[in-house]
Amino acid sequence: MTQIQNQSGGADGQELAILITPPEAQEQRRYPSLWRNRDFMLLWSGQLLSSVGSQVSLLAFPLLVLGITGSAAEAGLVGALRSLPFAILCLPAGALVDRWDRKRVMLLCDAGRALALGSIPVALWFGHLGLLQLCLVALVEGTLMTFFSLAEIACLPHVVPKEQIPAASAQNQAIDSTSWTLGPFLGGLLYGIGQGVPFLTDAVSYVCSVLSVFFMRARFQNERTDEPRQIWHEIGEGIVWLWREPVLRFLALLTLGLIFPTIGFTLILIVLAQNLHATPFAIGILLASGGVGSIAGAVLSGPLQKRFTFGQLTIGSAWVWAISWLALAVAPNLWVLGVANGVSFIIVPIFISVQFSYRLIAIPDHLQGRVQSVFRLLSFGSQPLSLVLTGLLLQWVGGVWTVLLLFVPQVVIALFATFNRSLRAAPRLSELAKKESVE
Repeated sequence: MTQIQNQSGGADGQELAILITPPEAQEQRRYPSLWRNRDFMLLWSGQLLSSVGSQVSLLAFPLLVLGITGSAAEAGLVGALRSLPFAILCLPAGALVDRWDRKRVMLLCDAGRALALGSIPVALWFGHLGLLQLCLVALVEGTLMTFFSLAEIACLPHVVPKEQIPAASAQNQAIDSTSWTLGPFLGGLLYGIGQGVPFLTDAVSYVCSVLSVFFMRARFQNERTDEPRQIWHEIGEGIVWLWREPVLRFLALLTLGLIFPTIGFTLILIVLAQNLHATPFAIGILLASGGVGSIAGAVLSGPLQKRFTFGQLTIGSAWVWAISWLALAVAPNLWVLGVANGVSFIIVPIFISVQFSYRLIAIPDHLQGRVQSVFRLLSFGSQPLSLVLTGLLLQWVGGVWTVLLLFVPQVVIALFATFNRSLRAAPRLSELAKKESVE
């Protein structure tokens, strides 16, 4: 049975046990089955349902806004409002997650998201849904998502041993891969049944997440002995720590260079598909093709992490990410567009799981929330601007030229990654995990 490191002295006890255990038993202790870890499976299954629900509403949001307003720019605006709280609240949220009870934060956030999403079908039922309510729901969901995601990331090293974080990260990518496959398919299908059905489904998925977190036994952080200080001082500690780590510092910029141009891919695909006269159900199938490719990438992620160094995987992923994006611009029909989307998504879980594992291994527990918030702000904080820009580009120059223009920053950052010495010299994740465990 997997041992859960949920006590502040757990790491010391584990190291002592390793010193007096034969090599064969050490290997077994270091690599137990994640499927037998009760808390990890509760967290994993709850987030699988929640992630599928989020992808359902992610497709339904722009479809509903386009149906109400007919404006791609306004659809991009609602998407931007959904991610705006992250850009504003990410840094203080990271500090507060290190200070507050992470489990309680996760429970309250997903309960609030269930209520927010559930208000949309209620308003549709009474015939009073408007753009203003959609904007408010997007803001509320984005705010609660910011706190929940940071708390979830910070708690993972207390649910699985540090040596197993790469495997857990790869398995977590199966959540995204499955949700990218099932979510859009279900979103298009459910939206065809009724405009409010996708949002009701997402609300139920958040209730499932609340229940899964509630029944977990692990403590989500070590005991804090230091007195809380001014929040901006604590935020500053996270910024300084990240700045002094050259690999993580560049990794944040690399993620920004790849994510910023592509964050509006859902809206781009919807517009490209509508130009090809696709129905909402067909659009759901189209978006689900990305999930199929992502599943393939999630399966490949673990073996690739064992075969290549962190630097090799990261640089290679950046180039595949950038070049595969171009295929969306030349697809002549829905079938080819679906294949192009699926192929481009193979690299996403590989890149995400590799850099996510590196962060969880390298960052100390008492700084997890703060450093992760700084990293995520640098990497993803531009989402509102990106979504607005994507919507405007689609309206001004159309889908094909939008894809071509957004390719430029991706290839530029891939070039910078290729010549970054610190990144090229980074070791395998397994070697880094052993080093950090000893220290």
